[in-house]
Amino acid sequence: MATTSFSGPVRSENGFVTFTKNTSTGAITTGASFTSAGVVATPSALADGNATLTAAANAGRVNIVPNGTQDNTYTLPAPVAGTSFTFVYGGGAADATDFIINTGSDTNFFIGGVTFHDTDTGAVSVVFSDGNSNSKFQVNVPAAATVTVLAKDSTNWQIFGSVTSTTAPAFADQ
Repeated sequence: MATTSFSGPVRSENGFVTFTKNTSTGAITTGASFTSAGVVATPSALADGNATLTAAANAGRVNIVPNGTQDNTYTLPAPVAGTSFTFVYGGGAADATDFIINTGSDTNFFIGGVTFHDTDTGAVSVVFSDGNSNSKFQVNVPAAATVTVLAKDSTNWQIFGSVTSTTAPAFADQ
């Protein structure tokens, strides 16, 4: 069967591919593939700079955080229940800068915590949000990090993962 676009429900024996079409240029961008191997989504390489993320480009896939030249803030869209964003530090060595995940508003706060592995002391601990207003999560000078945020509903984000660094990650209000 040839590649075909539909606007309604479809059944396929060999999988599906999602895509978006730019209404101005007609350019098509492939999203996730649904095959017998499961959902396959191309990772998103985040910019070395502040960026506002979108569900279409960044949700449900691995977002690779660069070894930055500055502290980078990645702002999430408004939460929609079930939407998730996974951030993985992709540098080849410990970073000298931080990355921040920002919900954009203290009313859209984080619930949960992240495991912290201290490379100076070897200690392991958990860093928790306050569960009522912390809307920023800062990963300080990561050597390694995998952090997932999952929209619990239309207000709150569940956060979990791990950070390896010399400096503990931190939650904060706007």
